[in-house]
Amino acid sequence: MGKKKQQSSKSQTEDLISSLEDFTSKENWDKFYTSRGTGDSFEWYGEWTQLRNSLITVLKQVPSISDESPASPQILVPGCGNSRLSEHLYDAGFHAITNIDFSKVVVSDMLRRNVRDRPIMKWRIMDMTKMQFEDETFDVVVDKGGLDALMEPELGPALGNQYLLEVKRVLKSGGKFVCLTLAESHVVALLFSKFRFGWKMSVHDIPQQKSNKPGLQTFMVVAEKENSTVLNQITSSFEHLSLSSSGNQVTGLHAAFENENHFRREFSNSSDIQYSLEDIKLGVKGDLTKLQPGQRFQLTLCGQRDSIYSYKAVLLDSQEDSGPFSYHCGVFIVPKTRAHEWLFSSEEGQWMVVESSKAARLIMKDLSPLVQQLAPENDDSGAQIPFMMASDGIKHRSIIQEVTSSLTGPIIVEDVIYEDVDDTVSKLLPSKDLIFRRLVFQRAENLVQSEALLTTEGSSHKTTETVKKKSSSSSKTKRKGAQSQNDELKNQLNVYHGYLASSYHTGIISGFMLISSYLESMASSGKMVQAAVIGLGAGLLPMFLHGCMPFLHIVAVELDSVMLNLAKDHFGFVEGSRMEVQIADGIQFVKQGRNSLTTGSNSTKFDILIIDVDSSDSSSGMTCPAADFVEQSFLQTALDSLSEQGLFVVNLVTRSAAIKDSIVSRMKEGSLPGCIVLFLLKNVLSECLMYSYEFQEVFCHLFCLQLEEDVNLVLFGLRSKPCSTEDDFPEAAVQLQKLLKLKHPEISQSIVDSSKKIRLLK
Repeated sequence: MGKKKQQSSKSQTEDLISSLEDFTSKENWDKFYTSRGTGDSFEWYGEWTQLRNSLITVLKQVPSISDESPASPQILVPGCGNSRLSEHLYDAGFHAITNIDFSKVVVSDMLRRNVRDRPIMKWRIMDMTKMQFEDETFDVVVDKGGLDALMEPELGPALGNQYLLEVKRVLKSGGKFVCLTLAESHVVALLFSKFRFGWKMSVHDIPQQKSNKPGLQTFMVVAEKENSTVLNQITSSFEHLSLSSSGNQVTGLHAAFENENHFRREFSNSSDIQYSLEDIKLGVKGDLTKLQPGQRFQLTLCGQRDSIYSYKAVLLDSQEDSGPFSYHCGVFIVPKTRAHEWLFSSEEGQWMVVESSKAARLIMKDLSPLVQQLAPENDDSGAQIPFMMASDGIKHRSIIQEVTSSLTGPIIVEDVIYEDVDDTVSKLLPSKDLIFRRLVFQRAENLVQSEALLTTEGSSHKTTETVKKKSSSSSKTKRKGAQSQNDELKNQLNVYHGYLASSYHTGIISGFMLISSYLESMASSGKMVQAAVIGLGAGLLPMFLHGCMPFLHIVAVELDSVMLNLAKDHFGFVEGSRMEVQIADGIQFVKQGRNSLTTGSNSTKFDILIIDVDSSDSSSGMTCPAADFVEQSFLQTALDSLSEQGLFVVNLVTRSAAIKDSIVSRMKEGSLPGCIVLFLLKNVLSECLMYSYEFQEVFCHLFCLQLEEDVNLVLFGLRSKPCSTEDDFPEAAVQLQKLLKLKHPEISQSIVDSSKKIRLLK
């Protein structure tokens, strides 16, 4: 706004500029009003004839609850000065008017001028940024240039922000803030941002007096207070013909108007609404100082002048049955590189972080000091708020190859060194820095699809000699981070197929204990156990099974030929007499039967059928498998493809409990006479027991394994009665151990140890 004001004469302009160098100074205003004398008036933004129709229309729309006169709303005029606006409103029938100004000179003068003719009207000496009224006192606040005077560009928005906070506080629900302003960019930026959630806002132009030298245009911004958290669009009633002569002033307002509405549209379309800190503090989400168990919302923290938010945070109050707590309030900082991960980006994952943090209230993702304002009340006022941080646990990372497949999307092959590794592998292969090779699908929030240990022993198939080899796929390939040609040690590293880096793979194999008698009888008779894995990945599970169970004949079915190339080039996967690969659709493979797609076996049934594919449709709510693999028709087909002792395995990863319930219900409705193995991404055993009740109506022989080091819960089911009872499990585990042909007994022992935790679900 600066010093630009509408004035009736050149002398008034000179007087104003000479006596008011700072519009926020009480002393300057006292001098100004003293110099003008008693009885004088000064109109900043338009005469009553220009304002009358617009103001009266708005005031008549306010539902009044005044005790003095039901037809007259309680009106506050802050920064009233010596304007005749209040007198005109009084004479128009609005008698319940309270005027405030921090200048004792002008308040005394106005009181003397109106005490007889307008006895009900009130006048008080008060700072408009520090009002002394109770909350929700007024139906209307009419501001004529007051906000503009506080918003001197060189002084910043602090006073304007404090004033608007007071306006919002003293207005009743359904009340209106009427702001007469020149609508300069820094003023409307503050106005628009401070009246978002729970407010309806409109912008109107005030008719100008006819003149050969038109001055600055006056606008009326109206904000109506609602009991709602809806983010409304700002409406307008501009008369474009009257605005055409105002040039940059109107152009700037239109731009700010359109930008704000665009922001509000984008904001409202978001599935998880983010509130401003000010809206939260004013009660949009209740009393922020009190813990509300189970409460979760996203909010934004920003500098006062920013219209678009700068910082994002998530506030979570621990669930009712949580505790005891180590901290009353904590802040969890997520590295930018991990912000997209399910654990930090999904609601379910965030609740897991809250549980592990041991904090009654946790604020995630924000580095701003403003988070301290989100802390609940605490009797221990001296307690510090701990700042926690997640690490990806990786000490070093080297990208070996990047491939973009038309079916799978962006894929990364990388070598990593972890800060800490499992004790088993540390004892197995003592080394200062063990290297793991990972296959990462970027389309699924950087899902680590496969992980393998690199050693100088094990497989004879080199995995780094092909780094410079171009992919034979027609998809676009890009190489980054090539390893140094002089690094001879690294060129000698191989994928070790005698170790499973994924603990849920160990859990799968431990479940073979349930059919160990059948496996032993097949092996001793020289017969082959027929196994199929739908979804090759890096080929690590098939290669492990191929190496430790020589009685298995495995066919791996993969839809994407790029995956096969990566498995061969970087993970030591090889085909052979007991290991076949089919590039085909997995569903069609199962439907058409084994003999239609493979050779070398007369069997038409699978002893083991594993579905381990990810979903390319993120909107399905499942990461694994694709939705077609859990349709009832396919489940029936899969069961029909199994032998009498057959085992069916589905790797199910979903964030939605509703989807899990839907799949379970679908299975209950079927007439499947067998059992199923499901790998459910869980973190509590109680949920396992809940689901087991539903499964047992169809699948009569169901077992579970809770992996302590992971959130995986493994369920085992059999098509027919199990070979062993729970009392026989120790003997069956020993029988399974004898079947495993592994170089390192520690690995087979880990499988046996895992099998001891398998429990029958009753």
